[in-house]
Amino acid sequence: MPHRQPLLTDNTRRLPWLHHLGMTLVEVLAVVVILGLVASTLAVGFSGALGRGKHELAKTQIAVIVGKVESYRIERDAWPSDDLGLEALSDGHASPSDSYYLSQDKLFDPWGRPYVLIVPGPDGHPYEVLTFGADGAPGGDGPNADLSSVNLHKARSR
Repeated sequence: MPHRQPLLTDNTRRLPWLHHLGMTLVEVLAVVVILGLVASTLAVGFSGALGRGKHELAKTQIAVIVGKVESYRIERDAWPSDDLGLEALSDGHASPSDSYYLSQDKLFDPWGRPYVLIVPGPDGHPYEVLTFGADGAPGGDGPNADLSSVNLHKARSR
């Protein structure tokens, strides 16, 4: 049986990395810090995209609600009352066979708050459907900006 030489003999002189296979604490900390920076950069980028995505979803949902409010007006020859609001389009006040029917979950914005219907709307508009954005308060910029059917209609008209 041939005799095997120990691993750390003459081979160590030819392969100096053999006795330095581990990482030092400083190297490990440097890798952790770099990974943390990359993760935080990605998280900020994704959160901004998510906010913009919710805003676009709210615009689409408002357009759908506007269509249903218009259908309600055609069938009932009146706008939904301010007291009833958008509930006039949903369970208890409309049946799924009505052209203006919207399921209860469609009456909430992407932030989980109900859309608001104001009758009559501002500036001579018969109604306004709106959401107060991510912060749920009137006004705001960016993801906190209000979205209104009146403003969306003006933007499409241009």
